[in-house]
Amino acid sequence: MTFRAVVAALVLLTAVSGCTRRSIDDAPVQAKGAATEVRLGYFPNVTHAAALIGVEKGLFTKELGSTKLTTQTFNAGPDEVNALLGESLDIAYIGSGPAINAYAKSKGKAVKLIAGATSGGAQLVVKPEINSIEDLKGKIVATPQLANTQDVSLKKYLAEKNLTGQVTVQNVDNAASLDLFKRGDIQAAWAPQPWSARLVAEAGAKVLLDEKALWDGGTFPATVVVVRTKFLQEHPETVEAVLKGHVAAIDWAKANKDEAKESVNAALEELTSKQLGDNVLDAAWDNIELTTDAQANHFPQLAKDAVTADVAKEAANVAGYADFALLNKVLQAQGKPQVQAAGLDQK
Repeated sequence: MTFRAVVAALVLLTAVSGCTRRSIDDAPVQAKGAATEVRLGYFPNVTHAAALIGVEKGLFTKELGSTKLTTQTFNAGPDEVNALLGESLDIAYIGSGPAINAYAKSKGKAVKLIAGATSGGAQLVVKPEINSIEDLKGKIVATPQLANTQDVSLKKYLAEKNLTGQVTVQNVDNAASLDLFKRGDIQAAWAPQPWSARLVAEAGAKVLLDEKALWDGGTFPATVVVVRTKFLQEHPETVEAVLKGHVAAIDWAKANKDEAKESVNAALEELTSKQLGDNVLDAAWDNIELTTDAQANHFPQLAKDAVTADVAKEAANVAGYADFALLNKVLQAQGKPQVQAAGLDQK
């Protein structure tokens, strides 16, 4: 073989190798129509009311047709992130902090933010003798899980108040925090609804701080909806069907407040074997707002908050995270205002 032929062969081999790598890493995933099954994750919390109602009232299954709906519940976001990244879950209702973490851990590839679900619904509740954040020095404060949404919020707040290292943060399942608080083993908790309301009603806690007070306008994305990117690419019509059920659940809840609370309570009883008392349910419900708006403009700040809280080394780049195309298609078809991506749909 001549020298020129050898060079040509090497060039061709290099080109073919390059094409093969691109085909593996960057080739677009082809749509495959409706999925046989969609696996949906959420929490048995009032902050996940849209999911609880959508499942309990059959609003998802109505839109999904022949697609089977399989559900799984979680205590906190980090476990749900592992399920998403491990591809044992397709769509998830999740806190904003873990939602960002899922995007960052996969270098922006594995998940997409597709809708909002709840604004508000988290409070710092404390023993009656605690009257200021400074009174938490030397005390134990519970959060549901390391690096979950409330864990980040608490640690960021402590850092801003120069209390890092002076307050012990203990990660405790929401249900367990109630018993620990009653026994005096913890003195405070940054908890989502209905757990903050239960701590007040059942354990004698008081609200020291509502997280709404820390945000301009008193709104922040407590719960959002994310999807595995590959599932979105392969089964957009299934994702659209879930979003139709999601919008229907929120609309029904807003139009039927009392029935919506009953539906949530029935779902909680099925999942946890316990209903909420009327006073707890009312307090929790009044502390949240159901919304399809993910408040995308907050996500760059939320990514920075994880660094302030010392649960991330650097702020996640959330550019390209949001894909509201299907949600806005559903909203537009119903004559509703579209949700803004605030630049999060562009890399």
